[in-house]
Amino acid sequence: MRVRVARVLVAAALCAPWLAGCGSGSKPSEWWSRPPEPEQSPAPPSDAQAPGPETTGSIAAEAPGPVAADEPLIRGDLNSDLNLGKRHFRKGDYGLAEVHFRRAVEKGLPKARDAAEAWLGLAASYDRLRRFELADRAYAQALKIVGPAPEILNNQGYSYLMRGDYGRAREKLNAAYEKDPTNPHILANLDLLDRAVRPR
Repeated sequence: MRVRVARVLVAAALCAPWLAGCGSGSKPSEWWSRPPEPEQSPAPPSDAQAPGPETTGSIAAEAPGPVAADEPLIRGDLNSDLNLGKRHFRKGDYGLAEVHFRRAVEKGLPKARDAAEAWLGLAASYDRLRRFELADRAYAQALKIVGPAPEILNNQGYSYLMRGDYGRAREKLNAAYEKDPTNPHILANLDLLDRAVRPR
């Protein structure tokens, strides 16, 4: 049985109340949303699942054009590394997203919400690039800033689902559900996990 990959992959509501100073009128997970993807199963774990460092920037690093001022959830400098990381992630350019999120965290961000957002964006980019060890490190940094927020737990759960580690995926997604039982992204990923482990 083929399992549909949730559109909300690693959906991160980074403008949630636990990150102070965020406007309530925005749709926090919108920049993580992706268009519908072809049906596919989370890839089973294998020795060759994580590409080497040379693939991190496998998408040509062309100079991006300016970000549109009305692009959702873009705040501050439209061409900051954080905002360019969001832009490339939404377009599916995960190699370029990783470059910009990494630059953002290396430079340091004065606001906790921006720092957490950059680390979580970096983790999500690494997940998409199947560089899971680096994703784990980035999740750990986000957790140091904001603690075990449901959005981070959800993302970690999906990361384990991608690796075929269904036990850890269940642990993280259940913990996320306990904190936010009505979150549609968490519910979608729990459903995806249930279908992944269902006998064929």
